[in-house]
Amino acid sequence: MREQMEENLRELFEKFLNSDQAEQALEDMRKGRQILREHAAPGPDAELISGIKAQISNRLIQNKAKTRRMAAYKAAAVAAVLVIVAAVSIKLLEKQGGPEATDAVSKIDATIWQSDDIAQADAELATFAAEIEQIRTEVLAVEFGENGSNGYVGLTELEMELVDIDSDFWKG
Repeated sequence: MREQMEENLRELFEKFLNSDQAEQALEDMRKGRQILREHAAPGPDAELISGIKAQISNRLIQNKAKTRRMAAYKAAAVAAVLVIVAAVSIKLLEKQGGPEATDAVSKIDATIWQSDDIAQADAELATFAAEIEQIRTEVLAVEFGENGSNGYVGLTELEMELVDIDSDFWKG
């Protein structure tokens, strides 16, 4: 490998110099390499090495602190998301009835469930069904202007009745 490198250098020098000058340039390169081998560069000072190690140690400590902080922030974000999801789930269960609705359903008599028309078999459900049908009829009348009023007052009254029925229904 070394011989191939010297041959390549010789060819390169011969392109720019005559053969005697090329041989002299090669000899100078060999002597230069020999001098560098005999007189190696001194190693770094022990103080310099310890200073570099101290700087690296400080940076590593700072990076660890940043990493711990970022992990804490991520954990806090995950916890916040879990709390929000739990709160929303609880609210949705409350709106949908959740376990209380199941209890209310289990309290209904079995004969009512076997009936073809559950709303007519239970007096409370029949009352609610009738009120809902009446409100539906009144809303249609207001929409088509068949009740003889200006519409706004009737709509407000209907809204209040709906809110009242809604609160009664969910109270049980």
